[in-house]
Amino acid sequence: MKAVFLDSTTLGSDVDLAPIEQVTGGLTCFERTSPEQVLERIRGFDTVLVNKVVLGREHFEACPELKTIAVVATGLNNIDLPAAREHGIQVMNVTNYGRSTVAQHTMALILALATRLLDYNRDARNGTWGKSDMFCLMDHPIMELEGKTLGIVGYGDLGQGVAERAKAFGMNIVLGCRPGQAPGEVDGYPRIALDELLAQADVLSLHCLLTDETRNMIGERELRLMKPTALLINTSRGGLVNEEALADALRSGEIAGAGFDVLTEEPPRNGNPLLADDIPNLIVTPHSAWASREARQRIVGITARNLASVQN
Repeated sequence: MKAVFLDSTTLGSDVDLAPIEQVTGGLTCFERTSPEQVLERIRGFDTVLVNKVVLGREHFEACPELKTIAVVATGLNNIDLPAAREHGIQVMNVTNYGRSTVAQHTMALILALATRLLDYNRDARNGTWGKSDMFCLMDHPIMELEGKTLGIVGYGDLGQGVAERAKAFGMNIVLGCRPGQAPGEVDGYPRIALDELLAQADVLSLHCLLTDETRNMIGERELRLMKPTALLINTSRGGLVNEEALADALRSGEIAGAGFDVLTEEPPRNGNPLLADDIPNLIVTPHSAWASREARQRIVGITARNLASVQN
């Protein structure tokens, strides 16, 4: 294989790319590639590795030697898949690499919001605790997770990992139907209509891919169906939730809190409704739920196996 990696820095500098280099017989790496640089950098290569670099019809038409695209992530939104099929280009991605780390991050968001961890830390450090007339502060309501209902929409590898960990906290697991899914039972958990789930979930955790059907799946109407004590967690894709509607719902107390690792624009160079200073009980992290070193090294190994299967 003659292979090039267009945005190797997206996997971090602490991963070992040797497994991929062994399969391909060498690997040309660019830390970052701008849209204007893509064409010149993929010319002459039959295999292209990308994470977030966009590849489209114009690239495929100009590079007939291109045979394989290896996306070192799960999402394929950056690849023009119909055009790739038309040009006989095989596109592969990486799945089942981040179950532990994404589930861990999801539970961290749930726990931090349920215990009001950031609020109490702030009160301890800014002197509020020191001015208290008793030994503790109880200004922010704490939710005990045991016995509460965790609603999961998107019960794939990541949703299953979250369910396992939430069950250890004594939570009741109920699955929600994605658009087009039928109610039923999966792994002993009931799967019910989304509107029905919204009304009973104490915590709602999203683990869906972003598609035309799931875009803005949670909007103003859906937020109104949720309990005022409920938490909304999204470690999947930003476009699943209408961010303006969520910001308004948090300000008005329609729901109690939210934890997001994803936004509609990443990085949010043009600002974002969820980054305003006046939104209570909201935690936003910079798309870092997947990024443990273990998970990133796992991506390298799976990509190497994918490429080896093409060779064979």
